[in-house]
Amino acid sequence: MTDKEQLDLLVEKYSLLKNEIGKVIVGQQEAVDSLLLSIFTGGHCLLLGVPGLAKTLMVSTLARTLGLSFNRIQFTPDLMPSDITGSEILDNSRQFRFIQGPVFANIVLADEINRTPPKTQAALLEAMQERNVTVSGTSYPLPVPFFVLATQNPIEQEGTYPLPEAQLDRFMFNVRLDYPSFDEEITIVKRTTVNQTQEVEKVLEAEQIVAFQRAIRMMPVADNVVEYAVRLVTATRDTANRHISWGAGPRASQYLIIGARCHAAIHGKYSPDNEDVRAVALNVLRHRIVRNYYAEAEGISTDDIIKAIMEGK
Repeated sequence: MTDKEQLDLLVEKYSLLKNEIGKVIVGQQEAVDSLLLSIFTGGHCLLLGVPGLAKTLMVSTLARTLGLSFNRIQFTPDLMPSDITGSEILDNSRQFRFIQGPVFANIVLADEINRTPPKTQAALLEAMQERNVTVSGTSYPLPVPFFVLATQNPIEQEGTYPLPEAQLDRFMFNVRLDYPSFDEEITIVKRTTVNQTQEVEKVLEAEQIVAFQRAIRMMPVADNVVEYAVRLVTATRDTANRHISWGAGPRASQYLIIGARCHAAIHGKYSPDNEDVRAVALNVLRHRIVRNYYAEAEGISTDDIIKAIMEGK
């Protein structure tokens, strides 16, 4: 199958995926779109939202529709690195044997990742970057494809260990989940207060997802689109901007182009344009910009800064 045929098939499968996920998840269309974009580009995603917005249900439903294995890790202050990666045990034959941890799955939900100390966070982030786990000098490859979808609670900060900026940079997207609308919440209550579960069908296989990822990476991108993405990122490093103390690095430019490719593909286009870059800019840049005192004092959010930059470009 050619890359063009793969992209045409992606549009069809994407529509089916949205329909299946919509059987369980009410609203949150932007969040679902962002999760799917991160899957088809091979990136990791950080979900930011208050409790009760169905973050865990959204990820587990996504895994079922994609035909991928799924593990959930509840991050706590006493969680150890070996609780994530696995450890060696001495079996009955007096031989050391490696027991895989929950990170050995296609989709790993790191629930409340900021609840565990940096040493344990680093164990997961190393797996995200290297796509393998090393124990006692032996490397064990993780399943293909492999994604980490992590959640954070933005309103409860007591007893948390916020991810450093260098580790946040490993996530392709930072997605914010909003409260449902009045009508959506009525639908949620009606669906979830009866003794009935909604089943979803598997739409894709792991091999097909990998094929889609390859096709997206092969999409041509015009030089002016690449230049536009880089201009957006370099604008966050402008020392004349009185609201930014630290801007985004080159990885942001890379993710803008990769995300724009996928955004174009799911909308039936064979090459991204500036609008596709703008469509993913908030999720890509949101966690890569450090506001300064002036921004905090004036109540200017990171999203406000990014939107202002895009308006100026």
